[in-house]
Amino acid sequence: MPTFTVETDRRCQAVDVTERVESALPADANGTATIFVQHTTAGVAVNEAESRLLGDFESMLTDLVPDDGWDHDRLDGNADAHLRTLLLGPGETVPVDDGDLSLGTWQSVLLVECDGPRERTVTVRA
Repeated sequence: MPTFTVETDRRCQAVDVTERVESALPADANGTATIFVQHTTAGVAVNEAESRLLGDFESMLTDLVPDDGWDHDRLDGNADAHLRTLLLGPGETVPVDDGDLSLGTWQSVLLVECDGPRERTVTVRA
């Protein structure tokens, strides 16, 4: 099962991983690809990877879920990251034709870090 790692450098960060996902696909893959992050404080989304929009996305997540005041914080201080990830989900399914993702013109696959900086493992299965 193909995997790759992504290094993040901020607490909340969206990283375009589209090319890495496509590189992990077999050249003859057809059907669908599942892109899955094996962590409870990071997610995967499909959206536009324009830098201002990514910044807006990161701001929206931090505005929707405040950094502190959660019961889970008494355990390890990262409840906000878990809650933000619940909004996103751990994976996406994307159509694949001849080893290429069938994304719309402006669509990209994004790893969304909610508890960085960290190293994350992404699994791709076609």
